[in-house]
Amino acid sequence: MSLLRHDLYIEPIKAFIDPRFPVERALITHAHGDHARGGHGSVLATPETIGIMKLRYGAESAKSWQEIEYGKPLKIGDVTVTYYPAGHILGSAQILLEIKHQRIVVSGDYKRFPDAMIAAFEPVPCDIFVTEATFGLPVFQHPDPMLEIAKLIKSMERFPEQSHLVAAYALGKAQRVIGLARQAGYDKPIYMHGSLVNMCAYYQSRGIDLGDLRKATGLAKDELKGALVIAPPSAMKEVWSRRLTDPIHAMASGWMTVKQRVRQRGIELPLVISDHADWNELTQTIKDTGAGEIWVTHGREDALVYWCEQNGLKAAPLHLQGRDDEEDES
Repeated sequence: MSLLRHDLYIEPIKAFIDPRFPVERALITHAHGDHARGGHGSVLATPETIGIMKLRYGAESAKSWQEIEYGKPLKIGDVTVTYYPAGHILGSAQILLEIKHQRIVVSGDYKRFPDAMIAAFEPVPCDIFVTEATFGLPVFQHPDPMLEIAKLIKSMERFPEQSHLVAAYALGKAQRVIGLARQAGYDKPIYMHGSLVNMCAYYQSRGIDLGDLRKATGLAKDELKGALVIAPPSAMKEVWSRRLTDPIHAMASGWMTVKQRVRQRGIELPLVISDHADWNELTQTIKDTGAGEIWVTHGREDALVYWCEQNGLKAAPLHLQGRDDEEDES
């Protein structure tokens, strides 16, 4: 019996990691929709991930919930499970599985760049490392996010009569953009699309200071003149956005490196702010784990597999269904 199959099924304890369909036992790395779904029998995850899942799917979306803190081993049958910070979003985790002398780490999604709002990524030594590859091409080398947020602040100073509408996904990205703006010294009210209110409130309930946040809905056009407004990408073309004064359209995403995507979305101010590891971070993390075998999933798998093989590592793409080009949290 193997410890972990390529579909991320843990055979000795009959559990899946981040299943995309309802299962009896699920170990969840983080609360983004391509990793966390409702309908499971039991869920094991960090307190923050469970809190977000309940907020998104309802308290009854799993039959039972079990919280696990970072760095505290949990024995399940013959398998020891330990969660470590992944640095991706609030509550995100890598999962270490240990049985006898074998150690496997499933990273979920992760980033290495410091993020003041969440626990920093910790490299975990292991024999097999399961890594994402969302930005698994050498062309992806993310800039310092503070330099990107400085572009936004500068644009607001240059065009004080215009609203700045920043597209940012509701979980993780929106809060990060707000946090970066505060870190850069922007202390004015930040206005939100209604769909972001609950998630921002949850972040604040966990002790994360996002400053003065206000709901943009229902305000007159003059009240939003020169304002910084955060909204999900789906709202950019809605009637809702017409309440803004000649808005400058921005978007925060690692995909803003790709000029074609910038043009397709009609973005005037691309902000390359990613919550995933770039190429250099992916390859450095593989080295840091000391793993001799790498499983690659969620994105540009082939390039990273090739790099591993060129560096003397055994590697394989997993091709997990539904995780080939997820943009929601990038």
